[in-house]
Amino acid sequence: MSISPRRRDLTALPARLRASLRRLTHLLFHQVRYEQLSFWRNPQSAFFTFAFPVVIIVIFGAMFRSIGPSSYFYGRSALQYYVPTIAAVSVLGSCYSQLAIVLAMRRQDGILKRVRATPLPAGTYFLGLLAHCVMVSVVDVLLIVGVGRVFGVPFPTQWLEIAAALVLGAASFCALGVAVASLIRNAEAAPAVVQLVLFPLVFISGTYVPIHSAVLDRVSGALPVRPFNQTLLGSFSQHAGLDWRNLGVLLAWGAAGALVAVARFRWTPRPE
Repeated sequence: MSISPRRRDLTALPARLRASLRRLTHLLFHQVRYEQLSFWRNPQSAFFTFAFPVVIIVIFGAMFRSIGPSSYFYGRSALQYYVPTIAAVSVLGSCYSQLAIVLAMRRQDGILKRVRATPLPAGTYFLGLLAHCVMVSVVDVLLIVGVGRVFGVPFPTQWLEIAAALVLGAASFCALGVAVASLIRNAEAAPAVVQLVLFPLVFISGTYVPIHSAVLDRVSGALPVRPFNQTLLGSFSQHAGLDWRNLGVLLAWGAAGALVAVARFRWTPRPE
């Protein structure tokens, strides 16, 4: 009994699908490995990526170690407040600032144009960048938690909640980083554009100083940084579970960043 060509194609589909998934997985692994090798082969950049948040926590530990729980820090000690917020800003640095600047530089240097000419799918390229950023962020957060423990801050126990918040926050800020990179005209302008967007958000979101203003809390609560701060604060020190409203705000900003990136991202330098 012969099998019709149509039925034969349907029978072979799972095998083709599995082969395609294996190929994409291999390409993704290769891209993540490339990003990691590129990162660690620049030891000065890697050192300061991890040193900056650690130095901040050490300084805050020396300054605020004796400050116990207070209403100013929403019932936490000073360091119980700052360990999560500095962890959040380290994720911002890896997934938003550095990513936007690196993409602007790679585009101007023609690297993105060459990547686009390879068999690597665009989605796999950006997934590789996301995975790399998450890995760097995890190392940053673990270092910050470790230094916080030296200054008497207990280890968090809600690691699954922290991991979920970190992955969603990293994905959202990576999408926003790609979106901002798509709007930057040249690599020289990248640091200024990135910091102009980031610094006001970091300060009004209570990263370095708790904000006790209902108006600012309402405004910053609709922006991506404060919801990320609040999610990590809850997971680190209150054991309050995930705040779905804050996660929803993060998800909405990530989706908006992805839409802008898809619509505006360029693989080739802009004409002058």
